[in-house]
Amino acid sequence: MPLLAGKLITQNGLGLMRLTWVAGPTPDEQAFKILKAALEAGANVWNGADFYGTPDNNSLHLMNRYFTAYPEDAEKVVLTIKSGIVDMRTFTMDCSPTAMRNFVDRANTILDGKKKIDIFGCGRVDKNVPIEETVDALAELVHEGKIGGIQLSEVSADTIRRAAKVTKIDMVEAEISLWSRDVFQNGVAETCAELGITMVAHTPLGAGMLTGHIKSVDDMPAGSYHKHFPRFQPENIDINFQLVARLKEMADAKGCTSAQLALSWIKTQSSRPNMPLFVPVAGARSEERVKENVKDVHFSEGDLQAIQLILDNFTVAGDRYPPAAAKLTEY
Repeated sequence: MPLLAGKLITQNGLGLMRLTWVAGPTPDEQAFKILKAALEAGANVWNGADFYGTPDNNSLHLMNRYFTAYPEDAEKVVLTIKSGIVDMRTFTMDCSPTAMRNFVDRANTILDGKKKIDIFGCGRVDKNVPIEETVDALAELVHEGKIGGIQLSEVSADTIRRAAKVTKIDMVEAEISLWSRDVFQNGVAETCAELGITMVAHTPLGAGMLTGHIKSVDDMPAGSYHKHFPRFQPENIDINFQLVARLKEMADAKGCTSAQLALSWIKTQSSRPNMPLFVPVAGARSEERVKENVKDVHFSEGDLQAIQLILDNFTVAGDRYPPAAAKLTEY
């Protein structure tokens, strides 16, 4: 089994966003069952952020409560935390050395010793601070034992190389899915493979679109900020559902769910030449969904060619992010 932050992991992770960053956060009683189910299924890479929710109830607060109830699970989990957002309304970032130290100290205060942050980094790119300064500050925090390792998110291959010249980069987070395949075309995946960096695939189910359950914006969960994204707008969503429908036909033929097909496709990319380890971190609002998501689907070479043919014949309509949010990514 591979290692991340010195701990054994599988290719299954858990996205924490939907447990606290939605209209009506999941009650602890149910959230704890989901978290426990994830661990039992081997999904021990938990992907959170200090902006997944409110200043008083985000991923860090949920982790404090969970590990207070289950302290024996703390060392079993690789907790990855993104930060650096000053104002979500204006997408303002601060990844300066001083800010990094303040964000880490605040996070550790919230966790209150219940859990160490295994991997920490900026949630996006701060165009006003050179990446070298950010990761050098994070390296100091690793040396001091305040965090275990360093991650980057939504960065280019060049930024990864620049950061890696300063210090060890443990993880790169990127949107990777059947309808977000940029990292396979822009050198990011190859760079991570070359440098031995694990890639965490956020939004691996296309914010629910790739499950086949979303046919219009009205089908999206209440409070979902993806409702405002270009790919979900009326002029694009009908076009994109054609791709989803074809993938569902493929899933039906394989005897699996669309979600299982989408997640297994990401994991299968790790076996391609010059590819890193990919760990998709799908969210879940029930124990049943966790168990569904971790079930692997075997693909023959013919299956992979059939999926690729579908992808080649159906171009995704709409950008990944609205213009304001897109400014924080490097591709």
